[in-house]
Amino acid sequence: MLSESIKPDCQALLIVNADDYGYFDAVSRGILDAHARGIVTATGILATGESFDTQVSRLSDYPDLDVGVHLNLTYGVPLTGRMRAALKRYGGMFPNKFAMVRAILGGGVSLTAVESEWRAQIERCLSKGLALRFVNSHEHIHMLPPLYRLVLALAREYGIAHVRFSMPERMRVWSVGALLRGGLMAGLGLINRDARTMPAMAFLGLAESGRLGHEYLQWLFPSLRPGRVYELMCHPGYGAHAETKDPRLLSYHDWEGEHALMTHPDTRELLSQNGIRLVGYRQLG
Repeated sequence: MLSESIKPDCQALLIVNADDYGYFDAVSRGILDAHARGIVTATGILATGESFDTQVSRLSDYPDLDVGVHLNLTYGVPLTGRMRAALKRYGGMFPNKFAMVRAILGGGVSLTAVESEWRAQIERCLSKGLALRFVNSHEHIHMLPPLYRLVLALAREYGIAHVRFSMPERMRVWSVGALLRGGLMAGLGLINRDARTMPAMAFLGLAESGRLGHEYLQWLFPSLRPGRVYELMCHPGYGAHAETKDPRLLSYHDWEGEHALMTHPDTRELLSQNGIRLVGYRQLG
């Protein structure tokens, strides 16, 4: 249960946001457990998930878990015929993020088609009675400058108060993948900075995305400043090996490891030792 008493002047406030609810059934069940027994306070739902109705129905048993929409352009089947037609060369399926970025920047997929698709994803969530408290996107594609402006406009229109601003924190472990992710997000952040029309909390977890561990939190938590609000992105879940054989996904995600991290008593103790308070988006107003 989250505390209702917030004293931002003397505590760092932390939202622990699990991406990819609805990605795979095992991932969704793991996220719910990481909330019920651990420190996860929010999750973003993929409205394009094959078992969307089932996943939404489970959320009713977890009223303290904040829910947002995890907008998608890079995995699975679009909701709209317009987007499926635009992706005819990919069999009507979302391509990988690099192909989708090329298609958008090259004009093969119009911003109008993206807007229509993202409206459908938001409205599918709203049609189920979900209170959408934030917006982010699968593989951070909303940070592409034309899409960032679009997602801000949609958030304003639908009364969604928070849009993730994906930016790298300083790195603990250097790797090629982390450098590429961090450099790309830093560049996009600079381009998008002047377009930002709503406050965004400090973003954490990018450098070691998909494989957060206890050593990372030990390194990270002492650096969080009283009076600031932070969002820690995580990817907990149960193993999805029975639902996907995609080697890219399996090599990137340590779902079980992050689930263990989010539910381990030492993690909550680490928060306490550093004076960090768990919160949800609903408590920020």
